[in-house]
Amino acid sequence: MIELNKQKIADSVPQRGFFGHPKGLFTLFFTEFWERFSYYGMRAILIYYMYYETTKGGLGLPEQTALAIMSIYGSLVYMSGIIGGWVADRLVGTARSVFIGGILIMLGHIALAIPGSIPMFFASMVLIVLGTGMLKPNVSTVVGDLYAPGDDRRDSGFSIFYIGINLGAFIAPLIVGTIGMKYNFHLGFGLAAIGMFLGLVVFMITKKKNIGLAGSYVSNPLAPKEKKIVWSSIIGGAILLGIILAVTIPAGILTLDGFINIVGILGIIIPTIYFIVMYTSKKTTADERSRVIAYIPLFIAAVMFWAIQEQGSTILAAYADKRTQLDFAGIHISPAWFQSLNPLFIIAFAPVFAWLWVKLGKRQPSIPAKFAFGILFAGISFLVILLPAYFGGDDSLVNPLWLVLSYFIVVLGELCLSPVGLSATTKLAPAAFSAQTMSLWFLASAGAQALNAQLVKFYTPENEMTYFGTIGVASIVLSLILFALTPKISKMMRGVR
Repeated sequence: MIELNKQKIADSVPQRGFFGHPKGLFTLFFTEFWERFSYYGMRAILIYYMYYETTKGGLGLPEQTALAIMSIYGSLVYMSGIIGGWVADRLVGTARSVFIGGILIMLGHIALAIPGSIPMFFASMVLIVLGTGMLKPNVSTVVGDLYAPGDDRRDSGFSIFYIGINLGAFIAPLIVGTIGMKYNFHLGFGLAAIGMFLGLVVFMITKKKNIGLAGSYVSNPLAPKEKKIVWSSIIGGAILLGIILAVTIPAGILTLDGFINIVGILGIIIPTIYFIVMYTSKKTTADERSRVIAYIPLFIAAVMFWAIQEQGSTILAAYADKRTQLDFAGIHISPAWFQSLNPLFIIAFAPVFAWLWVKLGKRQPSIPAKFAFGILFAGISFLVILLPAYFGGDDSLVNPLWLVLSYFIVVLGELCLSPVGLSATTKLAPAAFSAQTMSLWFLASAGAQALNAQLVKFYTPENEMTYFGTIGVASIVLSLILFALTPKISKMMRGVR
């Protein structure tokens, strides 16, 4: 392995060329733009594809089952990031992982585009889960590599990168959602596959010139003897898993509810193991250990935030379809269009937040304080959405502006927490676990959606006030606790801001 430090990697990247940022940000911006177009286009219609009747082109699954599958699917997408992070850190590096992941995602969307049975649907989910796990955490790690240590442009750069993510996410429901809902679900999934193909083209054409050594190294490579053991374990584990599934599913031992419970348990156990391994590793320095401890309350706050935000594609998506007045201001609104609200508001306000952090400089709120603001806004967004039921009852259609307001408020929280969390993760990560720590960041979303798979069972139009109110108040209380702990956490971050 070629020994590289972060300064040498940054020096290999052209540092001026994309809005005053490293030229490689262009490559990663548009790669992630098309990947998010692909992912969010598919996700905008997936819940409806699952529970719409077969006569309408859907799979005809029960709505509660579809909501649970959607949450578990989202959880596994982010949980698979531990595989992608490990492969990048130990085998191929982050840049190659991004390319491999993009290919798997494209194949998954192609499988969805082929009219078929439920087994074909689940096969596509496996491909997309593995592909997103390879691409999503590693592309963010490469963004971090573009900047030298102490570069004040880093947070601003991640905010610009976040615009690329959300520009793709904004356009996708309007295009893929309209085609999929109005004409044919499979045609919509085909458009998602084309989006991922374009992302791969951008990455391959521009990466050599723009990103230099960023993502080209393997930070903690396996020794030759270790590789033999790993490959034997992977092959043996895959065979064993296949046997277990072949026996337990037909026998009714492994049910959907049982699988949801297993994923929920993994959502707690896997991050715990990660924190223990990183903290106890001999490759982790004393300062890095302190930062690992400081990262724990930030991780918990992120789980709370994403548990609320991710319900925009499950509970609120069904709410838009079943509880919202879709004929408004002389037009008929597709329920899939509401999925564009979150990225639309981020595109509009991310530059404001990026400017604000740069303008404030060292006077800006600390990382823990930004996280506390994030979950405060998330809690308020759920309190807002319970108001229509309070004023109008649970049997009347809701003015769509209530949903718009809820999405807007949660976006304010997302801009305080998500791009800052990406940046903080690259700064707090132990050197030997750089890509895997980014995977840990995405495990917060995995744990949140595993939790949501349990929570959706309790949601009905009749108890929506209790549902939204309980979760919203819990988030606000957690934000107040985090505000109180901010000075202690900042001290344990050992100089990282």
